[in-house]
Amino acid sequence: MEYLQRRVGLVEDRIESVIDDVEPDELSDEVGHVVLAGGKRVRPAVTVLACEAFDGDPEAAVDFAAGIEFVHNASLVIDDIIDRSEVRRGTAAAWAEFGYGPAIIASDGLLGEAFALFSTDPRAMRTVAEAMVELGEGEATELAARPTNEAEYMELARRKTGALFRAAAELGAVAGGAEPHAIDSFGEYAERVGVAFQMRDDVLDATADADDLGKPTGQDAEMDRPSVLQVTSLSPEEINERARAESERALAALDDADPPETEAIEYLRDLAEFVVVRER
Repeated sequence: MEYLQRRVGLVEDRIESVIDDVEPDELSDEVGHVVLAGGKRVRPAVTVLACEAFDGDPEAAVDFAAGIEFVHNASLVIDDIIDRSEVRRGTAAAWAEFGYGPAIIASDGLLGEAFALFSTDPRAMRTVAEAMVELGEGEATELAARPTNEAEYMELARRKTGALFRAAAELGAVAGGAEPHAIDSFGEYAERVGVAFQMRDDVLDATADADDLGKPTGQDAEMDRPSVLQVTSLSPEEINERARAESERALAALDDADPPETEAIEYLRDLAEFVVVRER
């Protein structure tokens, strides 16, 4: 665990240094409120670990890792506005703390800082741009072209959650100097982990305690949001099994890249197994 904490610590330091330089101070405070409130930092961890899996220096992936976390948090700000969710990670959501206008500006600010971090590498810019197109399409689908069956839900989960996970892994593989086939395999691994993560998130929203989860529960039902529980007749137990199947496919994709056995790879394997049993 110390191994992973050190790597996430590198990303935390970079995130804090970027936020400290944001101007004006009011925007820095708002951005800091969003990003520094906590979070699992799963996506930036994937970025750094993917880099190390190809014998890359974790320092080479830190900017990309911080950037992907900024993109993720920017999307959460908008999610909370759409859902009218007042709590995020046990603290006030940005719109509840500062108002709608400042929250939207904070989201924009996060995206700007993210792309500044990606701008050193055209491949990184392209990777994240493609992920954001998918993310935007996923958000629009959720609002305007709601899924009505399991297949449509899985496509929504791939776009809304899986695409950013894919980008996180591909960014790390690029930073580590991986070959194109390996980059694609790592991307598939992370996309499937992201889908499993979203399915488990839907189950937790319906079954977990809000205090344990760190955010309101029952939001999917209250907002009539198309969670996997709403658009299928599957039970939470059956959904967990579907998520586990995605996790197993993720592990197969990871093996397809034929990476050397390293501590980084072990953590990536552990992540694929963790997302389907997590309790928050």
